[in-house]
Amino acid sequence: MRLTIFWERMAGHFGPAYADSFARDHVMSELGGRTVHEALAAGWDAKDVWRAVCEAMAIPEEHR
Repeated sequence: MRLTIFWERMAGHFGPAYADSFARDHVMSELGGRTVHEALAAGWDAKDVWRAVCEAMAIPEEHR
């Protein structure tokens, strides 16, 4: 998954303003105790990060 698609999905689910705030501030156990930004900076694949967000936030299948 390209980062542009990842950020489009984040904005689509959380809204453009909250998506970045969530990505900077929400530490997720699914990402090894990292935020979205930290996981991406550490080299995690955007697709894996999106899956972790979906799992953590119980995003319905039809929006994944």
